[in-house]
Amino acid sequence: MVRAAQAVAAKPLELGAKLLCRWRGNEQKPCEVIERKLKTLPDGTPDPSGEWEYYVHYEGLNRRLDEWVSLDRFDLGSHTEEGKMTRNQSTKRKHDHEEHEEEGELDLATLKEHEEATKVKNVSRVVIGNWQMETWYFSPYPKEYSRCDVLYICEFDLNFFIRREQLDRYIKTKCKYFHPPGDEIYRETKEIKGKEYNISVFEVDPTHQRLYCENLCLLAKLFLDHKTLYYDVEPFLFYIICEVDSQGAHMVGYFSKEKVPSLAEGGGEYNLACILTLPCYQRRGYGKLMIAISYELSKREKKLGTPERPISDLGLVSYRSYWVYALLEILSKHRGSISIQELSDMTSFRTEDIVKTLQAFNLIRYFGGQHSILVTPKTLEQHYTNAKPNWIVDGSKLQWQPYPARSNGR
Repeated sequence: MVRAAQAVAAKPLELGAKLLCRWRGNEQKPCEVIERKLKTLPDGTPDPSGEWEYYVHYEGLNRRLDEWVSLDRFDLGSHTEEGKMTRNQSTKRKHDHEEHEEEGELDLATLKEHEEATKVKNVSRVVIGNWQMETWYFSPYPKEYSRCDVLYICEFDLNFFIRREQLDRYIKTKCKYFHPPGDEIYRETKEIKGKEYNISVFEVDPTHQRLYCENLCLLAKLFLDHKTLYYDVEPFLFYIICEVDSQGAHMVGYFSKEKVPSLAEGGGEYNLACILTLPCYQRRGYGKLMIAISYELSKREKKLGTPERPISDLGLVSYRSYWVYALLEILSKHRGSISIQELSDMTSFRTEDIVKTLQAFNLIRYFGGQHSILVTPKTLEQHYTNAKPNWIVDGSKLQWQPYPARSNGR
């Protein structure tokens, strides 16, 4: 038995091999072997067993579910090169579905180059504050931090370390902050799932805190597939959402926005470049809070706003949910006719985003030679009455002015 195991280990599975792999429980899914490596001990030295580990992509599933597995997870009798979807094909189909015809999708050459460079996660887990999270994607941390099982991150200034004791010593002796290193622009108390939270939003300008913003982008890349700008942070402002307690302000997510917004295709300006809620804080409404703040900033700028494309799959879900709830809130209370332009004026949404949202939820019909908005009781109940409400931002509590006005000293 030992000689047989050594023979298998001596001849590992080929890269590109397609076979069935035990996924969750006893369920088996078709996968492709993307990378392989000799198994190592926790201290990084080679495992005496000489066994191989394999990095696999499950066909039809998002890349965030790619993982390292041992040989015993495979059904070796299922090995085949015929009748299987290649990884590029399955990923392309998955992205076609996720983008849902949103403009700005990456071209195929760029997509292929990006996937090749980032195909294997280099950090398995991160510890930040009281949370430990499994990562989803590759992030270009320095080489000495790559291939580590756990990366320890200071939750206040986002400096990162390989060992827990390094982080603990840094927090005790060198970390100067108990909140993001920027200006607090918004504060409110909010009840979430029956518990009150103190919420603060900080604006961080990379002109003054470049390292923090670069570290933020590195952290974000662990959970965002198509984030490509890691060090070109200067053109942006970063808005950090925090839960605040006696120990400090704990980051739950962030969004970025260009200092001088670019004109968007189809009208309006981009009011959000990148958005992320850390996995441990998801499903609490923070995505809707960040979207709501981005539109509140657009109102201060007296502009129509829209997020930059492409939008991630989770980002698109949040936006569609936010847009349809806001529109139904108006339509449910409005009596008489209302135009797309009037809805745009009331929400600061682009007319194009409004039309696409109405179409996605079958709220627009064509009859009598014209398009009309039609809200059925079922749609109203599903996406408004029984839906999680949008986060309402109190504009009177927002201490913010457009960046060009600050630059000009007005």
